[in-house]
Amino acid sequence: MSTIMEQARRGGNPELVRKLAEKEGVREEFIRNGIASGRIVVPCNPVHNPEPCAIGEGLSVKINVNLGTSRDIADLNGELEKLKVSLKYGADSVMDLSTGGDIDAIRTRLLKECPVIMGSVPIYQTGLTAARNNAVVDMSEDDIFNGIEKHAKDGMDFMTVHCGITKESVKWLKKADRLMDVVSRGGSFLTAWILHNDEENPLYRNYDYLLEMARKYEFTLSLGDGFRPGCIADATDQAQISELMTLGHLVKRAREAGVQSMVEGPGHVPLEQVPMNVSLEKRLCHGAPFYVLGPIVTDIAPGYDHIVGAIGGAVSAQAGADFLCYLTPAEHLSLPDTEDVREGVIASKIAAHIGDLARGRNREMDDTMARARKKLDWDTMFEVCIDPDKAKKYRARGCTEHEDGCSMCGDVCAVKIVSKYLTKDGNEGK
Repeated sequence: MSTIMEQARRGGNPELVRKLAEKEGVREEFIRNGIASGRIVVPCNPVHNPEPCAIGEGLSVKINVNLGTSRDIADLNGELEKLKVSLKYGADSVMDLSTGGDIDAIRTRLLKECPVIMGSVPIYQTGLTAARNNAVVDMSEDDIFNGIEKHAKDGMDFMTVHCGITKESVKWLKKADRLMDVVSRGGSFLTAWILHNDEENPLYRNYDYLLEMARKYEFTLSLGDGFRPGCIADATDQAQISELMTLGHLVKRAREAGVQSMVEGPGHVPLEQVPMNVSLEKRLCHGAPFYVLGPIVTDIAPGYDHIVGAIGGAVSAQAGADFLCYLTPAEHLSLPDTEDVREGVIASKIAAHIGDLARGRNREMDDTMARARKKLDWDTMFEVCIDPDKAKKYRARGCTEHEDGCSMCGDVCAVKIVSKYLTKDGNEGK
């Protein structure tokens, strides 16, 4: 059976291409060529069959929301509530990163309730199962691939797979003199596995088998950055770049097999290095869609990392990143609650929109807001803003709903004063 990429190369799947072109405001041929070349991905496992979403070059910047239980907090109803909030505020994608409770049941329920594309990191569950029996390093190759197949059968549209960690890149890690070593959970599992077993990473050694599985179940590979820097001091070092170079080769092999792939990165990176990191990924990975985790551009803001990530995300989106993974105020501290998720989604949506503006997209929303502000048209302002609930709450401070100004300026509102005298001169609107 042909994959989505192969169908695009033959000019097929016209209904999907049409829907995506209309949604993005681009020509159908642009979408089709992007999918065919691998510069655009459309994660869509037929078992899940989500709302179509295209990620990649020349399109609006998308955002992902991470959900999932932990050992200490395994509340499915809580995760379902977080899913509702994520969808309300515009998440384009959701990932289930559950590590506590009945992980299989949680995953299948979230998939059932989620209309947008969904991803996962199968090695989390595989590693935890191995750890309960003995140790993470006792995972077998069959365990790793069986875990991926289980998620594929359930309907995951994309999966993070840490294929770029190799025996060679582990050598670079040892030489890198990092402060934080490895902070990726999946990356730590495979690094420990390689060191303990003195064998090659099964996901790299048997990459062709992974591609066969991705073809069979039509899931997109999200090539994970297991050696992403965990602090700004470790950014753009040999370990990170050696893995990125390997991922570039794996992107080419995926395209040759007709399998969609995107690349993850880069974690904690100082602001001045963010554009360079995006350029490196695009160059070394042949224009593959870039899924950025943050980036987190300072290490000293626990409780505010959603803001830090939004700053890094906006700069990376301007530089060409395609897909932003949100951060919440609870990052580095705890499992996020529903309010943390809401704040994280909104911060990421703001970053994505800023990136779109910098790339010449979606300006009409800002112009609509400006015209509404000039007219003191509060209803339209609330309609166009990212978080109308919060905007209405602040507007209500000290004002009745019948007042045209706000409690900040009252009768000395600049907009009202200038509008009055421009009208007298007959120059309003010029």
